[in-house]
Amino acid sequence: MKNPILKWELIGIIFIVLAGGALHFAFEWAGGWRPLAVIAAVNESTWEHLKLAFWPAMIWFLAKIFYIRKTSNNFYFAKAIGILAMPVSITILFYAYTAFMDDMLAIDLTIFVVAVVIGQLTSYKLLRTSPLPDWLNSLGIFLLVLMTIAFSTLTYFAPGIEIFRDPVSGGYGIPLS
Repeated sequence: MKNPILKWELIGIIFIVLAGGALHFAFEWAGGWRPLAVIAAVNESTWEHLKLAFWPAMIWFLAKIFYIRKTSNNFYFAKAIGILAMPVSITILFYAYTAFMDDMLAIDLTIFVVAVVIGQLTSYKLLRTSPLPDWLNSLGIFLLVLMTIAFSTLTYFAPGIEIFRDPVSGGYGIPLS
């Protein structure tokens, strides 16, 4: 492929989807090991499913920082907006369809893949556009740090709002047991 940036973003789709799938089960596979709750889903809440896109996308971002940062434009802003687009897309699409019908695994999985594609292609588009003002890359770094803090802590300190509620147990955040 002649376009290395597009190649990296397309490979990223595969990586994020596969790693996110593994993270769905990792906490259970590890016997509920609490430190793993930072990156792995601990229950069936919407929030925990957002982590399944966020953490693999962050790992992919860090893995390629040395490979395409200097050969692309707007790197930090592009990656921040692309990564942010994933949980936003999942949330909008999930609550839109469940407002009209019951939750279905096939639709949930499709939404996950679509959200990852949206995020990676959004990132690609911004990486290929003309250079944007430098302050947007600073904003991108700020957004990446803010998302990392949120996704690192809110499993342990989940607020009592719907997006954090586990529909199976009715609880919030990491199980106490």
